[in-house]
Amino acid sequence: MASQTRDRGAVMITGASTGIGKACAMRLDRLGFQVFAGVRKDADGGALVETASERLTPVLIDVTDETSIASAADTVAKAVGDEGLAGLVNNAGIAVPGPLEFMPLGDLRHQMEVNSIGQIAVTQAFLPLLRKCRGRIVNIGSIAGRSVTPFVGAYAASKFAMEAFTDALRMELRPWGISVSIVEPGSIATPIWDKGTATADDLEKKLPKEAHDLYDPAMAALRKATNESARRAIPPASVAKAVTHALTAERPKTRYLVGRDAQIRAALAKVLPDRMQDWLVARFMGLPKGG
Repeated sequence: MASQTRDRGAVMITGASTGIGKACAMRLDRLGFQVFAGVRKDADGGALVETASERLTPVLIDVTDETSIASAADTVAKAVGDEGLAGLVNNAGIAVPGPLEFMPLGDLRHQMEVNSIGQIAVTQAFLPLLRKCRGRIVNIGSIAGRSVTPFVGAYAASKFAMEAFTDALRMELRPWGISVSIVEPGSIATPIWDKGTATADDLEKKLPKEAHDLYDPAMAALRKATNESARRAIPPASVAKAVTHALTAERPKTRYLVGRDAQIRAALAKVLPDRMQDWLVARFMGLPKGG
């Protein structure tokens, strides 16, 4: 790997308490980076400190709260001074599944606020530090940002938005030499599976009888397909490896597909007509046939 570290620079990672964010924090810490690990709870930060070097510092941050973001940026700024920030990894995210016809608009807004608007808010706050040393931005997207499946439309919309944000930022920040990449994982073994299922359970409890009559068979098929995908999921370390390359390589990629399923879905999305993709997804997921 070219330039395995950027002279032990500082990196801020959001959503670092579990899953992909934690894997990134641990890997970059081992490589000698000064890691600022964004968490929402003190207990999560304490757990990270127990398994990391003294270079890792937990930082409390809620990506939907402007005051929290500003406080986190101020904490990091005081720590790094004029050296600035070598990297920002926008990883914080949630999944809100369910049929769009009956999804509460508050839940939809929260999905977009966390996964999309919150990422831009964090980027805005940390850009002055990134500009000081021509740092890099790595956004954690998803193959769902290229290829959507039913009943995860809200999540996919948030990741489609991250694709656009990444492309725009890459061009807008080019004059300052700030590289912007997006990582697009497929099925990764992280707690988001369990959290997404719990969210789906809560949403189903709020659905009216009409929604159950219309969508219960399809939702049951979705749960079965999701469980199958979870069993085939690859470790979050695979994503951390791609993030490391984006932060350290002399010529980072603009996009990183992670996982065989992500590569297959991206290839099919390029060559197949929309209705053929619809048919394949429905058949793969075992969805009820249309009338």
